[in-house]
Amino acid sequence: MEIIGTPINDLFVIQPKLFEDERGYFYESYSKALFEKNGIIADFVQDNQSLSQKGVLRGLHFQNPPFAQGKLVRAIKGAILDVALDLRKNSDTYGQHFDIELNETNKTMLWIPPGFAHGFLTLENNTIFSYKCTNVYNKASEDCILWNDSTLSINWKINDPILSEKDKNGKLFNSFKSQF
Repeated sequence: MEIIGTPINDLFVIQPKLFEDERGYFYESYSKALFEKNGIIADFVQDNQSLSQKGVLRGLHFQNPPFAQGKLVRAIKGAILDVALDLRKNSDTYGQHFDIELNETNKTMLWIPPGFAHGFLTLENNTIFSYKCTNVYNKASEDCILWNDSTLSINWKINDPILSEKDKNGKLFNSFKSQF
């Protein structure tokens, strides 16, 4: 497994080493020792999985402290455009985002530490998305930044995604007061 830094501190691309033969494939999707060796300290307490059709956009979601979540995300089936937005007000990259395609072929994962908003767009029908979380879901602490806020300059590569009411009504980034 290779852990690759991104332009945003503490946000890492995880590229597993794949072993394939005529039977199929095998790869290690998590190693506590390797993560900790690379500065990723994560105590996972909850796993989530979603199924979405092509064009569904979920995000940009996060939970405020003390229920902030770190997430290890991947596409089990299909493909997504995954986006992480830095909400850490003392970070040099506050308000900047990183995006990457995660799909069933590349097996790539993304480590998103607490202090980030997260969202994804499904690129194929029947996409199954999985994420390991470092904190439990807490409705009272959840929040949402508007996915298409022009100040963020996120290129979602879609004009009219399928959205939930929550995602249609996310906060504008400039009116958002970070608790991170």
